[in-house]
Amino acid sequence: MCRNIHPLFNYEPPATEHEVQDAALQYIRKVSGFTKPSRANEAAFAQAVDEIAAATQRLIDGLVTSAPARDREVEAARARERAAKRFAA
Repeated sequence: MCRNIHPLFNYEPPATEHEVQDAALQYIRKVSGFTKPSRANEAAFAQAVDEIAAATQRLIDGLVTSAPARDREVEAARARERAAKRFAA
């Protein structure tokens, strides 16, 4: 799966519409093989992004958990720490 798509569920603050849209765009880019579609494919590409974003939002809104919400800043710091260890020169 695309490394640029991050989990969006169970975070505080909740995922924004922009984050959901970005994840949908990354998914469609990966599936289609296009980073930017041609003019002929632009409408289909944009429609797919919108549909995936809507489905993603419905999924996030419908999921439930008893686990406490994760803090975005703490998770980002952990990811930076893992990357520093992984890519240490």
